[in-house]
Amino acid sequence: MFIAAAADSVLVAPGWDRAAPAETRRLGEVPAANVGDALERMTVMDGGIRLFTERAALLGNALTVHVRSGDNLAVHRALDEARPGDVLVVNGHGDLTRALVGDLIGEIMVNAGVTGAVVDGAVRDVGALSAMGLAVYARAVTPAGPFKDGPGTVGAPVAVGGVVVAAGDVLVGDADGVVVVPRQRVREVVDAVDAIGEREEALRQRILAARPGRTAAAR
Repeated sequence: MFIAAAADSVLVAPGWDRAAPAETRRLGEVPAANVGDALERMTVMDGGIRLFTERAALLGNALTVHVRSGDNLAVHRALDEARPGDVLVVNGHGDLTRALVGDLIGEIMVNAGVTGAVVDGAVRDVGALSAMGLAVYARAVTPAGPFKDGPGTVGAPVAVGGVVVAAGDVLVGDADGVVVVPRQRVREVVDAVDAIGEREEALRQRILAARPGRTAAAR
């Protein structure tokens, strides 16, 4: 994949497709677990990627970033490429010693219409990020700030939470965690989630009907 070089040592992909909000809206209306089930549970991020802000709803197109451990220069550069509805997805190598996203980046995210961030690393200023209405997932929180020396890449595939994420893939998150929907499978997953929900509800009703002490009328 061709990547254009930027003057600041960050490499930026020339462009990528994004799903339109109308294509993905349904995915934000169902549990992330159901979305994961529609993908055979293969693109669910590991449990180390946890929600650290009050907002527990994440839906948007991946704006992928690969940074050197503890360095967020490429995160700043990525926001120059951001479009409304994007989600920052940062491979920070699981480093917990330096926060890659904080309140100042959060302000830029809000201005750009970025709805949240998923960081395989650490973040900080989670109270302020919550107040901004952002949904931020990461491995840890630390007050230690990052370096800004680079290098890094923007728009290339990254590994985050044990899952490969390509730019333009769709991120779905809630209090349980984050699921990646490959861009080319969005329509398939949208078509599948309702049937999954219906099957679960039917099973739930059977379980409730069999609960000891329920009367025939209650059933």
